[in-house]
Amino acid sequence: MTQSDTRPVFVLVHGGWHGGWCYGRTTRALWARGFEAHAPTLTGLGDRAHLLNRSVDLDCHIEDVVRFIETEDLRRVVLCGHSYGGVVISGVAERVCERLAGLSFIDALVPEDGQSLIDSLPEGRGQRFRESAARAGFGWLIPPVPAEYFNVNEQDRDWVDRLCVPHPLACFEQPVRLAGARESLPRQYILAADFASSGFGPIAERLRKAPGWRVDALRGGHDLMVDNPQGLADLLLAHALPAASREARG
Repeated sequence: MTQSDTRPVFVLVHGGWHGGWCYGRTTRALWARGFEAHAPTLTGLGDRAHLLNRSVDLDCHIEDVVRFIETEDLRRVVLCGHSYGGVVISGVAERVCERLAGLSFIDALVPEDGQSLIDSLPEGRGQRFRESAARAGFGWLIPPVPAEYFNVNEQDRDWVDRLCVPHPLACFEQPVRLAGARESLPRQYILAADFASSGFGPIAERLRKAPGWRVDALRGGHDLMVDNPQGLADLLLAHALPAASREARG
């Protein structure tokens, strides 16, 4: 692809415990349709698990994505975040808004200024993360949540469980600082229709009434990129292409 290409470029940010590996099926689906797609892995997770240390926090993960976009000199980026990745991309948008064409939140948290992931969760759920870290994560790591809890399809559960790794508690506790860059971009929320116990449903319903948002639902468990990668690619393109057309018209 050339610099003059006006097609959107997709950067897909994974959620807690996962890595860029979880988006493999979705990135292949986007490339097959002629669109550039990348799924960087955040520090301390996935293929970068060997870099895990106590200093890894939300700021580190925001920096990971900012540096990836800037180093690759990506523009017209549709920045996508799954679950915890919704907090990450909200922070990234503050740093590189001029390079972005839109945001897609994939069954994700959508924090307000000064909120952490734990602040965004239903009451009591964040405390369970802290208790899990204290009990089995040396006080600073949250052990992976089983794929069965996220209603990942049965055929892929063992694979997902094998690749998920502990996640630093600091990432979930650190607030994100937002000054409104997110609101200047077209935004999409994709709800996992088969993960009703998640608490993400109320987020989707709230955003249906908010200006600047497109809200979709897709069949699959929380890990939509694993359960329904073709459907996810279709919805990401349905959001991105109108945004690209608006940008081209100026």
